Amino acid sequence: MEFIDLKAQYQASRELINGRIQAVLDHGQYIMGPEVAELEGRLAAYTGAAHCITVASGTEALIISLMALGIAPGDEVITTPFSFIATAEAIVLLGAKPVFADIDVATCNLDPTLIEAKITPRTKAIMPVSLYGQAADMVAINAIATRHKLPVIEDAAQSFGSVYRGKRSCNLSTIGCTSFFPSKPLGCYGDGGAIFTSDDELAQAMREIRVHGQSRRYVHTRIGVGGRMDTLQCAIVLAKLERFEWELVQRNQVAAAYDALLSGRCGLVSRRRDRSSAFAQYTVVLEQRERVQAALHAAHIPTAVHYPVPMHLQPAYAHLCAADQCPVAERMAARVMSLPMGPYLSQLDVREVAATLLKEVDGIEEEAAHRIPAANAA
Repeated sequence: MEFIDLKAQYQASRELINGRIQAVLDHGQYIMGPEVAELEGRLAAYTGAAHCITVASGTEALIISLMALGIAPGDEVITTPFSFIATAEAIVLLGAKPVFADIDVATCNLDPTLIEAKITPRTKAIMPVSLYGQAADMVAINAIATRHKLPVIEDAAQSFGSVYRGKRSCNLSTIGCTSFFPSKPLGCYGDGGAIFTSDDELAQAMREIRVHGQSRRYVHTRIGVGGRMDTLQCAIVLAKLERFEWELVQRNQVAAAYDALLSGRCGLVSRRRDRSSAFAQYTVVLEQRERVQAALHAAHIPTAVHYPVPMHLQPAYAHLCAADQCPVAERMAARVMSLPMGPYLSQLDVREVAATLLKEVDGIEEEAAHRIPAANAA
């Protein structure tokens, strides 16, 4: 069993993918070829954003977005401590400081009720993460940002394709960023990412920044980076777009099957009724994670932990805040575990995963039940 079955996905779209790759090999425009503009147009239309700017990775999308907003040394950006390190990394690389607000215990997304207390005169942006495929509470976050005249960057690396109150993730705030890392809901076969905005000036700035700050060839009007997504990777994403909506449906069916088997039997990351999920991961919450994970491993069932150490406790970032500042993130980091997920995971596999997990969970509960009377008797 694969944690994410990219081989099955390729076989399902083999002719489309191979055809798109061959077209690039035939025309030979490997950098900024016609597939780049084609993909940007299709992704912008899909999300409803006015602009899409493809870039070299999801991390590069965050960096370029922050650069376009003018984030500089000494500035602060409020974000979550519970995400992949790239979220904070992008802030630190520009000399700014990530200010961590704790997460909501139910969804593992940034808790909007904790944001306002973190705002200072140095705060220049808010960067929530739409974790596990589900958008953060963007209405509440945007309202806070509006009151304080702050831009919002949605780190939507895991949530492309999801819907929040009738709008697509990546088109919920000032800027949305996503990743096309191979394991993402919409992925390429290397690295890539995209930035979305409906602000014309920001879009122009980000287009220039991704090509070393050029407004035209060899005219550098701003500081930039080499942040382009290559044509081959854009071609691959274009091919995968043809089955993307079907794959989202399949991911939701896999999640529904897990829900039916696991709900009430073990902890689950909650999903809000006003939004859908792209199910980049299906995540459970366990008190004895290592034991359950070992049982699944023994049954040749892969698992992953997203994420075992919150960012404020990472060695390179620990100096940025007190160790006990984000207790919910620390609690969830010790308990979350992601199960195999993807559009090509069979219902038989789902049942096998759930049965193996629940057998171990039930064993843990039985042992605990036997310990309680003994303790009372003592």
